[in-house]
Amino acid sequence: MSTASSSFDPELIDQTRQQLRKLVSEIEGLSRAEISHAEFYEGFLHRIVSALAAIGGAIWTRDDTGRLSLSYQMNLQQTQLAESEENQQRHGMLLHKVANDGEAILVQPHSGEGQDGQAANPTEFLLVLAALKSDKEVQGVVEIFQRPGNRPTVERGYLRFLTQMCELAGDYLKTRHLRSFADRQAMWSQLEQFTRLVHESLDPRQTAYTIANEGRRLIGCDRVTVALKRGYHCRVEAVSGQELIEQRSNTVTMIAKLATIVVAGGEDLWYTGDTSNLPPQIERAVETYADESHSKLVAVLPLEKPRSDKDDRESAPEYLGALIIEQITDDSLNESMRRRIDVVADHSALALTNAREHHGLFLLPVWRTIGKSRWLVQARTLPKTLLAVIAVVAVLVALFVIPARLELSGRGTLEPVVKHDIFAGLDGNVIAVHVKHGDFVKKGQLLVTLENRDLSGQLFEVTGRLESTRQQMLSARSQLSDNRLSREERERVAGQAAQYRQTVRSLEEQENLIKLKQQQTKVLSPIDGQVLTWQAQEKLITRPVEKGQVLLTIADSSGDWEIDLHMPEDRMGSVGRAMTAVKDKSAPDNQLPVSYVLATNTGARHHGRVREVEPIAHVQGEDGNVVLMKIDIEKSAHDKDDLRPGASVTAKVDCGKASLGYVWFHDVISFVQSHVLFRLW
Repeated sequence: MSTASSSFDPELIDQTRQQLRKLVSEIEGLSRAEISHAEFYEGFLHRIVSALAAIGGAIWTRDDTGRLSLSYQMNLQQTQLAESEENQQRHGMLLHKVANDGEAILVQPHSGEGQDGQAANPTEFLLVLAALKSDKEVQGVVEIFQRPGNRPTVERGYLRFLTQMCELAGDYLKTRHLRSFADRQAMWSQLEQFTRLVHESLDPRQTAYTIANEGRRLIGCDRVTVALKRGYHCRVEAVSGQELIEQRSNTVTMIAKLATIVVAGGEDLWYTGDTSNLPPQIERAVETYADESHSKLVAVLPLEKPRSDKDDRESAPEYLGALIIEQITDDSLNESMRRRIDVVADHSALALTNAREHHGLFLLPVWRTIGKSRWLVQARTLPKTLLAVIAVVAVLVALFVIPARLELSGRGTLEPVVKHDIFAGLDGNVIAVHVKHGDFVKKGQLLVTLENRDLSGQLFEVTGRLESTRQQMLSARSQLSDNRLSREERERVAGQAAQYRQTVRSLEEQENLIKLKQQQTKVLSPIDGQVLTWQAQEKLITRPVEKGQVLLTIADSSGDWEIDLHMPEDRMGSVGRAMTAVKDKSAPDNQLPVSYVLATNTGARHHGRVREVEPIAHVQGEDGNVVLMKIDIEKSAHDKDDLRPGASVTAKVDCGKASLGYVWFHDVISFVQSHVLFRLW
């Protein structure tokens, strides 16, 4: 008896008990702490394994379908369950048996029912299993891998200790469950407030601001942005915490571009720093924005217009814009936040749909005004209202009935009819410009001198070869006059002389061709006229030019003049109808009359006629698409100082008579026909 007692050290036993009490106290503290399931399972299992001096363990939790899944493990690989699928199945059935029965059990190594496919322990360890309960409902199973071979009393002690610790874990799960109910109740209160506020207004902009600010409060994130779709692009409409938005700022521009790309794809974007699975265009856009905004989490959710009936559901989705959620300091995203984001996105899509449909009602401001103006039909104001209505109707009738002359205006320039552009005949450098702007020149007068060093070199080479060949030809001819030559030598020399003669002819032709090209280095005036090119010497002197390049412009200012009128393309319909009507008349003068004023003399009104209309339109600066019209004018009606090439002209083309309303509002009518009625058709 004394020998058995002496084999146990009382001090060691006391230390072990103190360690167990400490671990139990720590587990009790974990069960009361406000930590996540993952943190609790990690601390709980580590302390259980340490208290039992076990090899390892695992915690298996149930999902909503009753299926067990691994939540945390220690040294699970040492069980070698992964090496056999059959062992995994038998072990899984053992876990489900404990979960279904709710009782703690001990399973010896390699033990279980002998039949295949039955619950068993296929490992080399003693398995200590206990159910993890909350309010008498099994939430999972705690499994400990223990060394086999201990006494039965010790093994039962393992089971009893694990059962007690699982009761403490059950207290944690119960507390978490109650806290989840409280959080859910708070969320429902916040959701009720968000729903009431987001559906309160039917103005799209006000709705977007409510979504951004109230949605941020409900989700619990750092920033919420609402981008609404305008055509093919998204525009940032509201940012939480901001009353004004600078659309030209880098951040706003980048997030609008990101929203546009994501909405075009129609798939939600969840960015936490990893872009390996994203398309290239989305990857570039989100990385650029994250670098600019320093956000750790960026979620972009396209807001799809709700579809009700079957036909709408089978059609392509229509997107209203995007909801952007950001976390600046943390990239974590728990399940609760994910659910809140989905709720905010669903209600936002519905609220924006209602607001947009209401805002898009035809003549909505008019209906609002009519609704607020019921006082107009009250007894005291009814006579005045009737008089005002009669006056408006009379004005409308007058606009449709009274005829007026339709004159369509355009801008143009005053130009001489005879005008020539002077082109470079060959490549070269300008070495002299002999005229300046405004000079009067005669036909054949030298204007510009060019230099082509390649031609000079070619002429020098050809001249040298020609002179050398001529000497050779003369030498051959002198040899033929020598009577001492044999017949064979004479024939050979005669052949050489003929060859030299042919070469001389070819070289003479090359020399003449080069000299003819050199004549093109002197650019001459083709007509009598005036130089119109401004600063000709500064633009051309010592400059290289290419063949066909315009050097100068010469105009015959003493001849006839015309107006190059640029008429906007949307007015050419009325001009064309007027020209057709004039040509159908039997009068000899079947050209449209034109009145115009010069910018240099706006007090004098002059007249002309349309001579020609180009069949095609072209772009003319701020005027957009225009059609060029040639207007004949009377030169004698102008002072000499008024005739300046390129002078600005404002002209009106007389297109006959039309109703007074069309004359006054023809531009508005044209806009409505092309931009409103055409789309409705």
